[in-house]
Amino acid sequence: MPEEVWRTFIAIELDRSLRSALAKVQEQFKRQVPPGSVRWVAPEGIHLTLKFLVDTPRTRVTQIEAALQRACVGFEPFEFSVEGRGCFPNTRRPRVVWVAVRDKGQNLMRLSAAVEREVAPLGWPTEERGFSAHLTLGRVGTGVSGSDEAAVGKTVEASAVEQIGRQRVTGVSLIRSELHPDGASYSRLLSVPLPARSNAEA
Repeated sequence: MPEEVWRTFIAIELDRSLRSALAKVQEQFKRQVPPGSVRWVAPEGIHLTLKFLVDTPRTRVTQIEAALQRACVGFEPFEFSVEGRGCFPNTRRPRVVWVAVRDKGQNLMRLSAAVEREVAPLGWPTEERGFSAHLTLGRVGTGVSGSDEAAVGKTVEASAVEQIGRQRVTGVSLIRSELHPDGASYSRLLSVPLPARSNAEA
């Protein structure tokens, strides 16, 4: 029997309150962009992705867990805020609509680098493009006309997204995604906590 292979990624999961705030931002954009131009991510499916693994043999999950435990050493819980908006690659040619993540201590950048460093020896090479902390709200459809695409970019560029919430990071999760005709569903395979600072270190 062939080995079971899953689609997975490593991410920080969001609180319900932040997901609710993101849904309100999505609704704001939905009212302004051309109907059907953007496929919006369900709020419960929004994560702060640190690394896409994609094809993951089920038997490798324990190795990934050990790698994440090593990556989390030296970190303690921290917070980031969510504010600002943009598109990838840019608002002139929007393919992805996102909101920005602000992390004054650069903890997310360091945590992402630690995850890359520990996972790479397992067969998932380090990403060539640098880490850009963001939360994806939606993706512009592949068959969208040039005028509708331009309208999406102009809408995002003209919109002001003030700080909509904060998120406390207490751990890193391995998430499985399953694709269905009506969208993707997500399930947590495991979560590795960030070590809290001990009294002796405080």
